[in-house]
Amino acid sequence: MFGTLKTLINGANARAEDRLRDAYSIELIDQKIREAEQNLKAAKLTLASLIQRQRSETRQIDGLKSRVDDLMVRAAQALKDNREDLALSAAQAVADLENEAVLRSQTTDRLETRILRLRQTVETANRRILDLKQGAISARAVRREQGLQARLNRHLGGDSPMDEAEGLINRVMQQDDPFEQSEILRDIETGLDHTSIADRMEDAGYGPKTRATAADILARIQSRTND
Repeated sequence: MFGTLKTLINGANARAEDRLRDAYSIELIDQKIREAEQNLKAAKLTLASLIQRQRSETRQIDGLKSRVDDLMVRAAQALKDNREDLALSAAQAVADLENEAVLRSQTTDRLETRILRLRQTVETANRRILDLKQGAISARAVRREQGLQARLNRHLGGDSPMDEAEGLINRVMQQDDPFEQSEILRDIETGLDHTSIADRMEDAGYGPKTRATAADILARIQSRTND
């Protein structure tokens, strides 16, 4: 039982973590890029330090060679003057300097190997960071599009400002026309006091005419024309 509960809790925690990572994915991407840039900066500093040390070792080797050349000339002069004691001292110094030069050369070789390897790492990391930055730009664009699409789907799929506007338009359009209603009321009132009956009978030709009609005016015009 406890094992099952532990599994369920672990699953719930994993799902919560996934939701959190999805919600803050852009922020996490930016943070990871910053961390990668910090690591790249540290690698560049290390590379610069190695190059500086290699140059220092090279200068030391050049100095040792100059000293060796100088001592060799002096030792030759001492032997020419039968000063074997001085020549022997110079020879011992030359031997020590050459041994030191060999050790420094080995150190320089090792530094060269490390520099080449670290330089390749820095170049690769720099290219990857550039790719990540481009990917982050694309991810932001996609996230904005997703947000806009989600809001648009909410507007199209349920109660939304669009739905409310359509409802208000339909409500206004379906309301009764007050002008038409007043006309109907006037007709009803006219029918109730029977004033419209006399007008209808007059139009039918019964009784004297109290109103001029278009037909009367037309007949009058024709009569004048004939005269």
